[in-house]
Amino acid sequence: MSKIEQEAQLPDNASSEDTENMEKLMRKAQLPKGAHHSTKRHGEIAGMPIWLFAILAAVVLLAALTGKLPGGMLPGFAVSMLLGGLLIWLGNLFPVVRDFGLPTILCTFVPATLIFFGVMPETVKVVVTDFVTTHGFLDFFVASVIAGSILGAPRALLLKAGPRFVIPMLACVLLSFTLTGLIGAATGFGFWTAVLTVAAPIMAGGLGLGAVPMSEMFGARTGEDSSAFMGDLMSAVVVANIFCILFAGILNGIGKRKQLFVGFSGNGELMRVKGSRQDLANPPKRTVASFLTLGKGLALTAVLFVLGELLGGFFEFLHPYAWMIIAVAALKIFGLLPKDLEESTTDWGEMVTSVMVPALLVGVSISYINISEVLGSLINPMFIILVICTVLIASLSSGFVGWLLKFNFVEAAITPGLVMADTGGSGDVSVLSAAERMHLMPFAALTNRIGGAFVLFLTTMLVPFLPMG
Repeated sequence: MSKIEQEAQLPDNASSEDTENMEKLMRKAQLPKGAHHSTKRHGEIAGMPIWLFAILAAVVLLAALTGKLPGGMLPGFAVSMLLGGLLIWLGNLFPVVRDFGLPTILCTFVPATLIFFGVMPETVKVVVTDFVTTHGFLDFFVASVIAGSILGAPRALLLKAGPRFVIPMLACVLLSFTLTGLIGAATGFGFWTAVLTVAAPIMAGGLGLGAVPMSEMFGARTGEDSSAFMGDLMSAVVVANIFCILFAGILNGIGKRKQLFVGFSGNGELMRVKGSRQDLANPPKRTVASFLTLGKGLALTAVLFVLGELLGGFFEFLHPYAWMIIAVAALKIFGLLPKDLEESTTDWGEMVTSVMVPALLVGVSISYINISEVLGSLINPMFIILVICTVLIASLSSGFVGWLLKFNFVEAAITPGLVMADTGGSGDVSVLSAAERMHLMPFAALTNRIGGAFVLFLTTMLVPFLPMG
């Protein structure tokens, strides 16, 4: 525990003034997830000295070019983690555009572009595609995110603080789905097509609970390969992230210049009433975990995934991911797990999201994304309009409903509003940085955990309405 965190420990009889001081100290102690992107030394790639990274990459590349790259999980990890680390490093070399999600964009589209131009060795494509699909890396990642996110959320949010914070979050999701669908219906795009292929992946609070699992569900529904949906879904998420950052900067600028109405901008203060923030606070994020802790977290995550598949096999009206979400939420709400096992699973989920997101994006890019289909989406003006509308609806509806519940409009429009519509992780950092409200990161984490799980669950209920063909 840091010195700041030690200072922030309060006795049971602490006054409200002491509580406010504690919150200020805890803000200083927070290291937002993804913040290392901006502070990482340019002399390292994927946490390794450049010279060492170059040697490792050369070994893998030589094996690929000579046709000696073996199949299996380890070569899959080698290719996806090295290529992902390189693209993240390249994206972070550009100070301005990196804040608009350049590292994520590079990981998402560069590998698919290399395939499109015939530059990537065929052996790399085969190894990574098998790794992501046949060997189950997608399920591995999504299950870790679901279990870690829900078990890591404060129980007080689920039981006590929900009515104040969850209402604007749910409102922005439901209104985004409904209004985006109506715009799609009015323009000929299609109500359910707009809801499920634009609003749903955008509002999932990140790729792990959005485009990745949704493509699998849509593929199962239509009988097509999930790759037929991945390009559109990923494009929607990435384009939405850019507009989220732009809109966050606009809201921040307006709030600095003029208080349009009472409670418009809190200049960083989320609520217009005091005394509830501690109910929403995340526990201090741990940055290290023992081998045994991570092992227990992996074991529980794996069993919960099997449980979801088991229930999904017997009760097919819900996707196995939805059953897993229900099971994990029940364990959390009813306190059925020992605290240390909850923490172990949370640590495992944090490790996966901190280390393997670049590998996931590269794997998805190689395995699923067809650049021709992506270009077709991006040159479709109706698609871009629906993406922009989804972002605006999410932000404005969250801000308005939050304002009615004594939140400040700008802060509520940013989180949960824009945070629900960005790419999660690095997207949260970029949005909060553009809004100059980085101290709201704990609330962004809550939004992604609870909101993302809700959107994925809601999507599983709506998949039967996806138009066939």
